[in-house]
Order: sequence, then C-alpha cells, then structure tokens
Amino acid sequence: MTRFVADTSGLVSLGITAGNDPDPLGICLQEYDVLVPETVVDELREIGSHDDRHGRAAGAILDRTDDLGVRSVSLDDDFPLDDGENAAVTLANGVDAALFCCDEFNHLGLIHASLADTRLVTTPTVLSVLVRRDLLSAHEALDVLESISRARSWKSNSYVRRARSLLESEASP
Repeated sequence: MTRFVADTSGLVSLGITAGNDPDPLGICLQEYDVLVPETVVDELREIGSHDDRHGRAAGAILDRTDDLGVRSVSLDDDFPLDDGENAAVTLANGVDAALFCCDEFNHLGLIHASLADTRLVTTPTVLSVLVRRDLLSAHEALDVLESISRARSWKSNSYVRRARSLLESEASP
C-alpha cells in the first residue's frame, strides 16, 4: 500500500468533512498507509481542545487514530518550521513515503526542498488525485473543497483557486 505521510495542517483539512459523504479522510485511510509522527497527534490533541470547526476536525481524526500509523521520530534541531512539520518531514524521508500532505501554503517551498524522494501534495491536490482514481467525482471534490475552503479561509489562495479551476473543467460535460 502507498505510504502517505501527513502533517497536522493536511490532516485537519481532510478532517473538516470527516464523517460526511463523501469523506476524503476515510477514503485516504482506506486507500493509503497513512502515517503520522507522534508530534502531529499531540498537535491534534491541542487543536481538538477548541470548540470550533478545526477542533471538531482534529477530534474526528483522533477518533480514527487506530487507522493511522503513528510513529516516533527524532526532530531535526536545524529545521526552521514547527515541530509538526519537522517531525512529518523526517518521517516521510525515513519511510520513503510516496506522498506528503501539507497545507502550510506559505512554507511549501521549504518543505518541498526538505523532502528526499517524496511528492509534496496539498489537500486540494489530494482531492484531484482521488478524482483521477475514480474515488470521488469532480462534483464531490468541488463540494468538499468548498467546505474546506470556507473552514480554512482559503478563498483567495492561489493553490486552491487553481485546483478549483481544474476540478471545474473535469466536472463540465
């Protein structure tokens, strides 16, 4: 099974619509070997303590911890981002993950440069991949992307606008 490492931001985005139909988090857990470092689980617990959409998303992910491969990793003291990204990048490189899901849009260049042989994907890209694999329809992916975008304040994000445009072209007859 394809190894898919996610940091906190990517998981929270996927968790926004967890339990709904469609459920991209559930699909990813079925289709991929989803791995996360313990540090990400700790961050999810912190986010889950808040009574908002992000907190509920984190709670939905924590409810499915048994479906995640939680790993312990040592942090790179020289890595310039927070412990969650640090640990997730270290894990992705250590297990030769095929995919690394991260929605830290302001730091994608640094994260990409830190990955060895792992493809960096954002949640909008994950949705596009699920459409290409016929696990979601383009219309479903657009609905999910809209829900996530509202919750994550992504309206003006260029990555999200591009993904939306591509999905809209796939959804058109």
